[in-house]
Amino acid sequence: MKINIQKLTTSAMLPQRMSINASGYDIFADVLSPVQIAPGEYVAIPTGFALEIPSGYEAQIRPRSGLAIKRGLSVLNSPGTIDADYRGEVKVILINHGASSIVIQPQMRIAQMVFCPVLMPELCVSDSLAETERHTGGFGHTGL
Repeated sequence: MKINIQKLTTSAMLPQRMSINASGYDIFADVLSPVQIAPGEYVAIPTGFALEIPSGYEAQIRPRSGLAIKRGLSVLNSPGTIDADYRGEVKVILINHGASSIVIQPQMRIAQMVFCPVLMPELCVSDSLAETERHTGGFGHTGL
């Protein structure tokens, strides 16, 4: 599969897989100066690129595990979804769950992007659903 990518600024860095078996492409911040994110604050960070994703696929924007464990930095709407018909600039909504401010530097690796197939089932209205042992049990019904 090929996915067209458009660089929107001269400073943008295109996503990169950082190892041969990496499922995700690291995404870089396309900011001209450092952006500070205070504890509890969230900011949309530009990436400087747009995608042409084929119908039947999506791109998921996920946190980078190292930034999450070491700094408490995450993607607010994780995973963020880029639909196949979106052609605008990819932006990453970062949230600082840590105890101290985090500074996003120009061209810093801020998130990762994974491409996934999307199922598009037909939703059928029904008066009843098949019974299961679990039935309506949810949110910890099997214990913590």
